[in-house]
Amino acid sequence: MKHLERLKKFTTLALKHRWIKSNPFALYQLKYEDFDCPFLEENELKTISSIVLVDESLSIVRDVFVFSCYTGLCYIEVKNLKNGDVVNGIDKEEWIMVRRQKSKTPVKLPLLEQAKQILEKYEEVSHNLKSNKLLPVFSDQKINKYLKEIAKLCKINKNLTFHVARHTFATTVTLLNDVPIETVSKMLGHTKLSTTQKYARVVEQKISRDMCNLKSKLKKTKSKSTSGEISNGNGHLRIV
Repeated sequence: MKHLERLKKFTTLALKHRWIKSNPFALYQLKYEDFDCPFLEENELKTISSIVLVDESLSIVRDVFVFSCYTGLCYIEVKNLKNGDVVNGIDKEEWIMVRRQKSKTPVKLPLLEQAKQILEKYEEVSHNLKSNKLLPVFSDQKINKYLKEIAKLCKINKNLTFHVARHTFATTVTLLNDVPIETVSKMLGHTKLSTTQKYARVVEQKISRDMCNLKSKLKKTKSKSTSGEISNGNGHLRIV
């Protein structure tokens, strides 16, 4: 559909310049189908983070992937991450401040401890890199290939690609830990909240937890109202 959308722009331009006599898309409508990208649940993220990988390449890919899970940065943003992109934020803690590759929207997010540990692990390697990059990132194709191998080793039956990390950050790391969706949207660098809603699904665990909190509140309200009732001597209850 993306390819057809771009082609449609060219045919519309051609029609305006009278290079073609009719619009080939006149009777055709583009229809997009929502694709629900998988994300890692908490236990799966812990498994990938803790598994011992003998192969150095697999270990590097795992670390870069987990880093993205705890930052929400996409592949190209992680690849281009430089020393100057990690700065002291408003709270004097370390923050990542970059611009999104696609929209050039500024992204400002506090560095979580898990992500910080990965940067520290590759601190010496980054000093040796001439490009001043913070992490050794392979090509997109290589990373996705190695992630398939890692998924097998961890017995995770999901189509693991690098983009899954971004969905994991939005869903498991932030939303399920009660971070407001508006905050998640800012950290992901989205200009529209509707874009974030595609990433941050309200999954069953959160629905269950929210409903448990609601039940607890309703019980407290009921017990308070009951304790405020006394007999008026005629066998009836009155509120005091």
